[in-house]
Amino acid sequence: MKFSEISGLEEIKQTLVQAVQKEHIAHAQLFLGKEGSGHLAMALAFATYVNCTNKQGNDSCGECASCRKFAKLVHPDLHFIVPTATTSKVTKRTDATTERFLPEWREFLLENPYADVKQWGDAFGAENKQCIIPKEESKTVIRSLSLKAFEAEYKVMLIWLPELMHDAAANALLKILEEPPTKTLFLLVSNKGDAILPTILSRTQIIQVRKFSDQEITDYLVKREIPQEQATHAAYLADGDLNEALKICTEVDNESEEAFQEWMRACFRADFTGMVKQCEVFNKLGREAQKGLFMYGLNMFRESLIWIYSGNDLVRLEGKQMDFVQNFSKVLHEDNLPMLAELLNDAIYHIERNANPKITFLNLSIKIARIFRMP
Repeated sequence: MKFSEISGLEEIKQTLVQAVQKEHIAHAQLFLGKEGSGHLAMALAFATYVNCTNKQGNDSCGECASCRKFAKLVHPDLHFIVPTATTSKVTKRTDATTERFLPEWREFLLENPYADVKQWGDAFGAENKQCIIPKEESKTVIRSLSLKAFEAEYKVMLIWLPELMHDAAANALLKILEEPPTKTLFLLVSNKGDAILPTILSRTQIIQVRKFSDQEITDYLVKREIPQEQATHAAYLADGDLNEALKICTEVDNESEEAFQEWMRACFRADFTGMVKQCEVFNKLGREAQKGLFMYGLNMFRESLIWIYSGNDLVRLEGKQMDFVQNFSKVLHEDNLPMLAELLNDAIYHIERNANPKITFLNLSIKIARIFRMP
């Protein structure tokens, strides 16, 4: 991963590059940001840059032996600790460690370094189990860092989501941070800094990674050959979350948008026949597309709320979507919007857990129709 592969965030890149150039590299750094903010990608790019043997100014070369191995996540001095869970094939909690799922982790990370822990669980077969960093990983940390670096100038231990770490593993990490091995970098990547042990926080340099701007997300999507109009629209809806923007591009198309609008019209009219018709459309979608439709609805509710309180200035939509929000906002207010959003969030929860989509959608439609008829 090179810095240039990350869209924007130039001020953060510059801070990291200057630390290397001035030889002021903190041995423990916490990349802190919200989901989809690019903090994991930034940590990988930093690790690559630190160990690049032919740095090109403000970025790694991408061609030296070190860069090529980091790009494939196979460098012998790059170590990972990530949340895991038992699966149908790995049934013992003591066996469900990062090392066991390392091939799946590499494939997952190379595919999308902005993905979330739910997607990671789906990738290795967690089957909706809660992923944690178990106490067994404390042995991995000690074993991995007990030897000198094989090739790189710095050994790198990248810990993704340390807030999910078992107390025993956290205490082992704390002991190592207090007396760190020479030429070793601890890169922690977290969504929730306040959920990490304060004693660990106090021993890290915090790199705050802001959310992406709309333009930064649009630029990234266009480079992935997503049409400009679709990329711009996804960036508007994602609100700085690049992973969310990727989901929107994958799961929400023009047909989904039209289906949502027709669905809301049927609910508003209490048109049971229309609701059943939309239920049949919904049932034909795959699970991810079903979730995508609900996520799209949540975003439209949010934009409608913004329109109600601020008018056109802050709404980040245009064209047909803007027309829909203007009309939709006439039947929404501060009392029914939270109820509608809660219903959609509940529906996403149930779909993720393989609830019957027909029953879920029809039940949801009836509840929404009732809310629309409330004074």
